Amino acid sequence: MNSPSEPRRGERKSSRTVSRSLSRLSCAALAGAAAVALVAVVAPSSAMAQGKKGGKPATTPAAGAAAGGDIEIDDPNSQPGQPGAADPGAGGGGICDIDPSVCSKPADVAAAAKKTVHAEIYAVQQIYALRYHRFEVQPYWAFSLNDQFVSHNGPGLGINYYITNVLAVGINGNLYSGFNVDSDFNFQNRRATRVAVPLNEYQWGANLNFTYVPMYGKFAGFGDFIFHYDAYVVGGVGAISTRPIPVIDPDNRNFPYKPKIAFNAGLGLRIFFNRWFAADLELRDYIYNEQLESLSIGRTQKEQQDQSTWYGGNSLTNNVAAQLGVTIFFPFSWEYRLPK
Repeated sequence: MNSPSEPRRGERKSSRTVSRSLSRLSCAALAGAAAVALVAVVAPSSAMAQGKKGGKPATTPAAGAAAGGDIEIDDPNSQPGQPGAADPGAGGGGICDIDPSVCSKPADVAAAAKKTVHAEIYAVQQIYALRYHRFEVQPYWAFSLNDQFVSHNGPGLGINYYITNVLAVGINGNLYSGFNVDSDFNFQNRRATRVAVPLNEYQWGANLNFTYVPMYGKFAGFGDFIFHYDAYVVGGVGAISTRPIPVIDPDNRNFPYKPKIAFNAGLGLRIFFNRWFAADLELRDYIYNEQLESLSIGRTQKEQQDQSTWYGGNSLTNNVAAQLGVTIFFPFSWEYRLPK
């Protein structure tokens, strides 16, 4: 016998059938609710695009704008000339009817095409250190290179003004007095062989120069650091004060300094650390006509003290010097002004 609390087999089947039916009804209800929501969203948009009958627009863009609604600027049913219609001659769309200032007219485009355009394209980097209308101050120390008997070292100072970015005019001066040194080779040779070579010493030098900068560029160094440089040629004319060193008859001869016309020419290289400070290396040749000491000595004391017998022949002399210093440009900064 079955227990009173135990459901029968037929009742179990009926309950399962009822559960399945309820599940199906729930799914159908959910699907119906989703469809109703979708129709509610789409229906207003369809009502604006279609009329009641015949497929005519329910409202025109103008009417919509007058009623405070939206304007369909891309409405394919609008006619040319109406608000929202695309005007092929205007070169724009419906937005040109709303705000004509944002659209160009064919006449304006044609006029712009006839204008002459002066375009300048700068294909290279701007000059790192502009020299145009700037002063250049060059303190340096000069080393004599081509005289093995006596050295003409000394400090110097150059000042240049750049008329253009590559051409400058300036002056430079050298101080030699107190820095002339007779070489040990000449002293030992004169002492051992009793043979002396005519020598000269310098007092000062001053020159008027022209500088031309034909090239400038940059190179990488110390990792990613970029050095900018320029190379220049310099030349000019000036004066140099010199005198012979009495080595033939030092007991009686004492030569005074005399200024002489001197020409100079050289090459230089500047390496910039910033836009106004650079290291400078220059090789310059000072050319002048030197008057040497006479190699002959008078027989008598009177002849030996006669100054007209102290000087010998003249010799074209080259004083090749390496000038190592720094360059400072004034003013420190500038502003680029490119043509428009």
